[in-house]
Amino acid sequence: MAANARLTASNAVVLLVLLAAEGVTILRVRELLTPHVFIGMVLIPPVLLKVASTGWRFARYYRGAPAYRRKGPPPLLLRLLGPVVVILTVVLLASGVGLLLVGPSWLPLLLKVHKASFVLWFGAMTIHVLGPVAGRGHRGLGG
Repeated sequence: MAANARLTASNAVVLLVLLAAEGVTILRVRELLTPHVFIGMVLIPPVLLKVASTGWRFARYYRGAPAYRRKGPPPLLLRLLGPVVVILTVVLLASGVGLLLVGPSWLPLLLKVHKASFVLWFGAMTIHVLGPVAGRGHRGLGG
């Protein structure tokens, strides 16, 4: 359990650094499109690792593993928000990758999906990251 928590926490730090760098590129995305795309692609493995390590914790908790049960679940809001964050993250990253792969006729629609999913993702992630700070702290499934 401790190893999973360390993995999840250290990966979260990597994600925050990469997401901050990606955020900088958004401010001038037309001029910084190449770094934006590059960082977006670099984000995929740590995102998959975060989902896997958190999913492992989730599975161990709900299967009744004693150490995970003692640690307990995160606050209800974060449990409800988790699947939303995962879905929006997948849509955001998949639409970004899709923008690299589709022909010109699909670009306008996919760009709208990418932008809309970012706005929704940003809101959900703000609650996900700041929720534990405002509450009693993030104990449980996420770390």
